[in-house]
Amino acid sequence: MFEELIANINDALYSYILIIILIAGGLYFTVRTKFVQFRLFGDQLKAVMEKPDGKGVSSFQALMVSTASRVGTGNIIGVSTALCLGGFGSVFWMWLIAIIGSASAFVESTLAQIYKRKGPDGSYGGPAYYIEAALKSRPLALIFSVFLILTYGFGFNMLASYNLQSTFSGYGFYNKEYTPWIIGLILACIVCYCLIGGGSRIIKVTGILVPVMGVAYILVALIIMLFNITALPEILSRIFKEAFDIKAIFGGFGGSCVMYGIKRGLFSNEAGVGSAPNASASAEISHPAKQGLVQVLSVFIDTILVCSATAFMCMCSGIEPTAELSGAPYVQAALSETLGIFGPIFITVAMMLFAFTTLLGNLYYVDKCLIFILKRVPDKKFMTVYHIIASLVIFVGAGLSADLLWNIADITMGGMTIINIPVIFILSKYAFAALKDYEKQKKAGKQPTFKAESIGLPHKTDYWS
Repeated sequence: MFEELIANINDALYSYILIIILIAGGLYFTVRTKFVQFRLFGDQLKAVMEKPDGKGVSSFQALMVSTASRVGTGNIIGVSTALCLGGFGSVFWMWLIAIIGSASAFVESTLAQIYKRKGPDGSYGGPAYYIEAALKSRPLALIFSVFLILTYGFGFNMLASYNLQSTFSGYGFYNKEYTPWIIGLILACIVCYCLIGGGSRIIKVTGILVPVMGVAYILVALIIMLFNITALPEILSRIFKEAFDIKAIFGGFGGSCVMYGIKRGLFSNEAGVGSAPNASASAEISHPAKQGLVQVLSVFIDTILVCSATAFMCMCSGIEPTAELSGAPYVQAALSETLGIFGPIFITVAMMLFAFTTLLGNLYYVDKCLIFILKRVPDKKFMTVYHIIASLVIFVGAGLSADLLWNIADITMGGMTIINIPVIFILSKYAFAALKDYEKQKKAGKQPTFKAESIGLPHKTDYWS
């Protein structure tokens, strides 16, 4: 009964509420920023390479933390699930939600930079901070923080743990009763060790693993696509044909390619959810708009590159996606068809890296939320207890039901989005003004720097006065 209730809430949320909020918000931000995601692509690349003046977190490091959370098991298992349950057309809707959602990512991350706070180890911030500072509503900020902790500390991390152990199901040693718990225990212990090292270790680990992992994964996908290059025209044709199969879509909207594309796309790129701003606020940069541009790039990396890599690896194999193959089995079967015995091994290794960086990136967000809720940096004893609980959650997630975990993660993420999108809509005028100020200085041949008074910001800030 509990699983059915969760499934019904999930269906209602994604069939009506979120699809309207995400698309309407993304389109509005895209138009108001004059298609910033395309127009300033060169600036996105330059902003990533900017180094901080002091010893603070660089734009690149902040990008790696947010990408570590974005680029995770959802890029493999989530895409497989969308293909198996929503068909090839779901890929188009994943692309669309990423393209228009990247404008939302720009706005939320620019706002996070504007309203960031000073701390003993550098800057920090996120939606909870700009809700409290600009809207003067700590209760709403606390509700958002609770949703974030439920999403990233529980829902997403349990799901990442389950997705990782599921990739071992194709091996002979796998036992349904024992293996998930053993893998969950090993993963929980490794993550707990990293957490004890604190935020600096998380940033260091993700900064190394994410680029290596992403490049290797995309290279293998390109090799598979080259092996099957003659099939690409037919695959592209099928993606667009199924994406606009009106009869199939409206015949069962809750299970259509549109819904699976949006759900799995949002789960993967998190644009507008309010997660990445927590990492964006930690970057030391000269202008808030620069970090907004960096997060646009993160969405493209996640969905246009990594999700597409998984989709084309699977679609090129010639194996038809079915509900029975949903999840890890479809990816493993597809890669076995093209790469032989190396295929499942590669996916297992990729999933281990994806899951690990996802878990660390997610818990980095939770750390920042705890600081907001407690109004101070938690002491060592508190953090030790929290790290043990977070590790136990990872252990438990490995052995639970896949459908239940997907639905719980979708609902808590939806709760964050329902709060964050209207908030950034209300505050977006400051992000638009910051973008205009950035472009005005660039046009004048200056290195853009920011002052709050230059955009008429009425709120007190720690950094830009």
